[in-house]
Order: sequence, then structure tokens, then C-alpha cells
Amino acid sequence: MARRNKEESTLGDVIKDFIEANRLQNGLDKVSVKEAWHNVMGNAISNYTTAIKLEREVLYVQLSSSVLREELSYGKEKIIKLVNEELGKELIQKLVLR
Repeated sequence: MARRNKEESTLGDVIKDFIEANRLQNGLDKVSVKEAWHNVMGNAISNYTTAIKLEREVLYVQLSSSVLREELSYGKEKIIKLVNEELGKELIQKLVLR
């Protein structure tokens, strides 16, 4: 392990520095959001989810059921809160159901 100025780095610190240096956090967040959506919403809703896209602070979710889309639209704030909690950070500010 490389040492700078006789400082020791944990593996987590090294990975975090690598992610920041290479600007990879945005891509990792996009993958994490998809996983968080499936974890929070469960298999029933995941089966009707055809696309998930994170752009800036907006989560776009495409659903194959218009009835489900209408039902979920009533709980957008709660869904945003649950997904952000699953992610461990306030990444999503707005949810758009398509």
C-alpha cells in the first residue's frame, strides 16, 4: 500500500479518493438508485418497472401499468423519502412517473 508522508490510508479511503479523482460518483449513484428502487418497491412493482433514470436530482421511472402509475403518483413524497433512506443520502428531490 502506498504511503504519503508516513500516513496510512484505509482501503475505503483509497477507493473514495479514486472515485472522486475519476468523477465516478455520478455513475455509481445511478446504479445505486436502480437497486434502491427495487429494494424499496419490492417485486410486484419492480415487475411493472421498465426503465429507471436519474438525471440531476430527478428520478424518472417508466411503468408498464397506467393504473399502477396513477396509484404511485399519490405517494411520490413517501417514495422519494424511502429511496433516499435506502441510499443513505438525499440524492432524489423529485420523482417523475411515466
